[in-house]
Amino acid sequence: MASIIQVGDKWRALIRRKGHAAQCKTFTTKAQAERWAKQREADIAGGAAPQLAGLTMESVIKAYRKLREASRPISDSSNEHYMLKALDRGIGHLQVSAMTPQHLVDYANLRREEGAGPYTINMDISKLGTAMRYGGAALRIALPDVVSAARPLLLHLRLIGGGGRRERRPTEDELRRVIDYLHAKRGLVYAEAVAFAAMSAMRRGELCAFTVADIEQKTHIVQLWRKHPRQGKVLERVPLLGEAWDIVKRQPVTVGPVFPIHPGTLSKYFTEACRALSIPDLHLHDMRHEGTSRLFEAGYQIHEAALVTGHKSWNMLRRYTQLKPEDLTRPADDTHQDTPRRGGNRRTASPHPDKSGSGKLPH
Repeated sequence: MASIIQVGDKWRALIRRKGHAAQCKTFTTKAQAERWAKQREADIAGGAAPQLAGLTMESVIKAYRKLREASRPISDSSNEHYMLKALDRGIGHLQVSAMTPQHLVDYANLRREEGAGPYTINMDISKLGTAMRYGGAALRIALPDVVSAARPLLLHLRLIGGGGRRERRPTEDELRRVIDYLHAKRGLVYAEAVAFAAMSAMRRGELCAFTVADIEQKTHIVQLWRKHPRQGKVLERVPLLGEAWDIVKRQPVTVGPVFPIHPGTLSKYFTEACRALSIPDLHLHDMRHEGTSRLFEAGYQIHEAALVTGHKSWNMLRRYTQLKPEDLTRPADDTHQDTPRRGGNRRTASPHPDKSGSGKLPH
């Protein structure tokens, strides 16, 4: 028998049946809740739920994507999209009824061989749990909780883990070599995009999305849709400082995206460059760390840097700031001709291919 409960001025219907995922829905009247519950119970009794036998993970992932389309569509450029693609590629062929923790260990080892770290694999596994929970509900069938069963083994094997604090920044030589490689092998637009990422601290999705029309030419400000910890995405006005503005100005496009490339392709080519140049443990997202750290090296204050990076708290902004005590005590002569904006020091190399300069972030 379904439970019909009044919650405030609404009525909630809850159905629990062995072998089926729990179903819950809220209505404005008690009569609506009772009718819905009666129909759902009839569906279950009549065998409307699909059988677990023969169901593949590919079907579950598709069901989850379809479920999301109604309320929160998964963007083709989002991390969630790529996590689901990786899961589909790695375990989509498996029969759900036959899945074991060892299958997830095999998947985690595959992802590690592809270069994913424990934190990234952990995010994949978490997304798998979400897809199975809600995908199963969409299919009206209870799926085995293989994720919970596999987690202790994955953690014991150190295949999953926390993110910790990443402190990797490219050296001047590494950044120049990567940009030169991209310029020679993949085209100037990819080289410019990486240089811009290192100067602007933008995420790859942001820098590949903003258009010429989004730029305020007089104020050097761009309007960006950015992630917000509580509001999903919000439209923000972001200043383009120093070399970041110079890079934007010299792009040849007059309409559409300033960098007309796909974020996934940019990451792929960046990784390719690092492997070809034997540069270890450097990711495209580290350019966001680089850009953030340069802001503080240039003398910007926390609230000023946050306008550029989009961080809403110092705790998050601090994770992207890799400074050392010697950055503050280095003699002025060591900074060559550059003068910090409000004290401190900055790196002197320009990341732009075939262009020398300070690479500074002036006011």
